[in-house]
Amino acid sequence: MKRRTWLLSGLGATGALVVGWGVLPARSRLGTPAMMLPTQGDVALNGWIKVRADGGVTLAMHRSEMGQGIHSALAMLVAEEMDLPLARIALEQAGMDSIYGNVAMFVGSLPFHPMDSEGDKKPLLVQTGEWLVGKVARELGINATGGSSSVADAWAPLRQAAATARASLLESAAAQWQVAASDIKVKAGMLSHASGKSGHYGEFAKAAAGRTPTAVVLKDPSQWTLIGQPALRTDVPSKTNGTARFGIDVRLPGMLFASLRQAPMLGGAVQSVDDKAALAMPGIERVVPLTPVAGSSAGFAVVGKTTWHTQQAALALQVQWAQRGQGGLDTERIKAELTSQLTSEKGFAFHDRGSVDKAEAGAARLVEAQYHAPYLAHATMEPMNCTAQVKGGQVEVWAPTQVPGMARAVAAQVAGANIDQVTVHVTQLGGGFGRRLEVDYVAQAVQVAMACAGKPVQLTWSREEDTTHDFYRPMHVAQLRAAVTAQGTVDSLRIKSAGDAITPRWMARGLPALSGPVDTPDKTTSEGLFDLPYGFVHQHMSHVATQMGVPVGFWRSVGHSHNAFFSESFIDELAHETQQDPLAFRANWLAQAPRHLAVLKMAADKAQWGSALPTGQARGIALHESFGSIVAQVVEVSLHNGAPRVHRVVCAIDCGTVINPNTVAQQMESSVVFGLSAALYGRIDIKAGEVQQNNFPSYPMVQLAQAPFVQTWIVPSTRAPSGVGEPGLPPLAPALGNALFALTGKRQRSLPLQA
Repeated sequence: MKRRTWLLSGLGATGALVVGWGVLPARSRLGTPAMMLPTQGDVALNGWIKVRADGGVTLAMHRSEMGQGIHSALAMLVAEEMDLPLARIALEQAGMDSIYGNVAMFVGSLPFHPMDSEGDKKPLLVQTGEWLVGKVARELGINATGGSSSVADAWAPLRQAAATARASLLESAAAQWQVAASDIKVKAGMLSHASGKSGHYGEFAKAAAGRTPTAVVLKDPSQWTLIGQPALRTDVPSKTNGTARFGIDVRLPGMLFASLRQAPMLGGAVQSVDDKAALAMPGIERVVPLTPVAGSSAGFAVVGKTTWHTQQAALALQVQWAQRGQGGLDTERIKAELTSQLTSEKGFAFHDRGSVDKAEAGAARLVEAQYHAPYLAHATMEPMNCTAQVKGGQVEVWAPTQVPGMARAVAAQVAGANIDQVTVHVTQLGGGFGRRLEVDYVAQAVQVAMACAGKPVQLTWSREEDTTHDFYRPMHVAQLRAAVTAQGTVDSLRIKSAGDAITPRWMARGLPALSGPVDTPDKTTSEGLFDLPYGFVHQHMSHVATQMGVPVGFWRSVGHSHNAFFSESFIDELAHETQQDPLAFRANWLAQAPRHLAVLKMAADKAQWGSALPTGQARGIALHESFGSIVAQVVEVSLHNGAPRVHRVVCAIDCGTVINPNTVAQQMESSVVFGLSAALYGRIDIKAGEVQQNNFPSYPMVQLAQAPFVQTWIVPSTRAPSGVGEPGLPPLAPALGNALFALTGKRQRSLPLQA
């Protein structure tokens, strides 16, 4: 299939190619005041900004806070443009209007090589694809927090909205005072003139509401006082004093509680149930059968007075379960099937340059290796939960969700209600990592609420249900081969991977009206492989899309999470095979990638690459770009009682313009710990359809005593901001694996890593 033909078909699969796309209006994302929640005494100036009577500002918050600090970062953009202290920015949940949709996330899903997508001289195909997807994404307005895209998406529209509001207020004051707007100064939300006149924003809000400003100018970076400066996160006080409200904290008058019992085997069904013992237990009111919706499993919800009562009763249900018709899933068989398809199927070529076939035919030797990554669970600290009430023809949902619009749509579907009869309240999220891009738990909660005569019901999954009924990071395998000349130069690189594609399955579950064929090429399968920065003359990267039957979903850094392990481990193998230092080898092939080279050198310099380490320790290095940001990491490791012990991780990152350097450092630390848990322990095994790991003893996390010292260094940049929440994870596993090879001489090609 020609690349241009595939591009259009791929856009169709993600809902971007719709009838009449060529005549869609280019709508502004500024919005109108009517889009904001009306509150007495406050005046909305557009779809984002509302001025309070005391001169403070309320921002329509359209992204979910799940520990990544986005509530603070977006508030900082508004505070900067409006010359307000950060403490004067309040937040309210944004509505469901299309201006709040995530355009950057969908544009970022296009499978273009980063070298083609940078700068002003982009190829026509890249320009056309980005324009088309951006245009349609604005129309669809799918609100999602994911893909490390929140700041990147808000960078232009949110600053524009704040600057427009500021200009309207300034011009209103100028008209009232009969002075030139250019003569008015603004500081900390106070407007003043040399004549002695002064006032705060609230005094001019009503006059500004009907005004279209004549001059809206974004602040020059030289005038920034907040952006780029360390700032305390606004969500921390409530999280430390216990007043933050997560989904699991919702309490409503007369609320009931519910717990789950789902089919233990993936894809299983109910044959029969005996609920007499459960219903006879104290505090239990009813047992509700659950119809699988949005990817959820067959099973039951037990409703009662407390979560503890319902969890005990759920275990007392006597259920006969039926295996899926195709037989029980098994990870060992899946791994064998993936390996078989890797060699027998051609796959889709995401990137092709030069002639790899000729290079391999003329090579002095070939270096080849096969890598493997297992299924992984999300294991968020707050298990899946949702509170719902169906009463008087209205549906109300309280959910820790990354996709409020999709949650609203599935609630309407389950309740048989119109979409405008559904209200979704987004709480804080006790971890997301992509798991809360799904809405299965919302569908279940609404089903339960429908059976409870108008009472609100909080459905909470147990840790065991959460671990064994996840949408897992898919298992993938990859074959990597390089041609080496007689002079010891790498002449070509071929990478072929195999594994399930996530995006088509996620679309089918949550956005069925927009989903396309499940076999449409999905960028997430090959990201981190097809888009490497190294300048090998001949390259060919392809992927074999499979359908193994295990429910798969987005997991922090998605395909990059395992593909970086494949590619950066093999790059280290090539350095070893050509008898070169791993740092020098990478630097040699980054001549055409100066940003990557600068990040690599910064990490190496700060880690003192090449200097002596204590006896029994070794270093490893890895470099990876994801979500528009480039991260290099140096890991220092030893063996302790036969197990790997990571002492220090040095990170360097180029993420464009930095909003809050504190948050960047926090997200690098978070990514290292999350990635280290996966690299050392993470695996999901399935036998006879049943997931074998069910709680933290069998699916462990890195504990405090095992956490390494993490140092973060930021490369200065004037580029627009790019992702931070996920890019720190992909380099961790290969850097650790490379360090273990330097320490032991043993090359590990499967995760999790061992001694």
